[in-house]
Amino acid sequence: MKAFLIDRYGKNTGRIGEAPAPTVGAEDVLIEVHASSVNVLDSKIRKGEFKLILPYAFPLILGNDLAGVVVEVGSQVTRFKPGDHVYARPPEARIGTFAQLIAVNQNAIALKPANTSMAQAASIPLVALTAWQVLVETAQLKQGQKVLIHAGSGGVGSLAIQLAKHLGAFVATTTSTRNVEWVKALGADLVIDYTQQNFERVLHDYDLVLNSLGADVLEQSLKVLKPGGQLISISGPPTAQFAQEQGLSWPLQQIMRLLSLGIRRKARKQNVSYGFVFMRANGAQLQHITALIEAGIIKPVVDRCFDFESTAEALQYVEQGRAKGKVVVTLN
Repeated sequence: MKAFLIDRYGKNTGRIGEAPAPTVGAEDVLIEVHASSVNVLDSKIRKGEFKLILPYAFPLILGNDLAGVVVEVGSQVTRFKPGDHVYARPPEARIGTFAQLIAVNQNAIALKPANTSMAQAASIPLVALTAWQVLVETAQLKQGQKVLIHAGSGGVGSLAIQLAKHLGAFVATTTSTRNVEWVKALGADLVIDYTQQNFERVLHDYDLVLNSLGADVLEQSLKVLKPGGQLISISGPPTAQFAQEQGLSWPLQQIMRLLSLGIRRKARKQNVSYGFVFMRANGAQLQHITALIEAGIIKPVVDRCFDFESTAEALQYVEQGRAKGKVVVTLN
């Protein structure tokens, strides 16, 4: 089968080549991939930023999102059958959606929303599950609370705004001048144009900040939280708790404790908490998201589609950080 592979870590590595078809385990579903979206995570994996946490073998097929059609199921699969239209974020140990076929554990899969195209469906799993696991599972965001979602025009931000509004929160977000009206249309109540305003001088007494940006923004975000508030980052630094949940070695747990020590100390001084969320595959949560999409509560946001032969170009486009919503690669 055709796949987009890397043979080593590096910023501009990657090639389209032949790869063996995946082996289908007893609880696996073999999916013909029709579309896959490109995430910042793909770029970080390609550069080797997660090699301590996720020790992949080469050649490695990249890709963390998919929509497609079931072509075969393992002997213990009970939830899906050949011909089903599905979407998923595969478990992190078995990524590889930039390929014609992929085998995914049935617990990571959900039926594709009926009111979406394959390209739209492929744009959803990773960012929607990230938003769900931060806002619903970790923060337990409640009606009437105030949340700041950084980078509102990005993949995670554009979905998180919609989900937070559905949960009844007051939503502030940051974006550039050209996207102010666009993120308001997604549901943001208050938009900070970071080219003209400092968010930490405008916003006060927030219950939650979802951070997807760098260390400088992470630290400034502490200033907008009220006592008891939560700062949750999806871009790091990781914590020892995360390392334990991943089953990483004791030395790696200590490294991650040290990496997050500074921000955790500053958070404690302000009587707020710091947490790191690394999204994980979850088909049951994706089913909840499917229901919200089919009800029109959450709408997929696709900036641009590339054909499979242009996967390297799609990665480069995402790395520029200017996409509004998601970037999708189509295979069929």
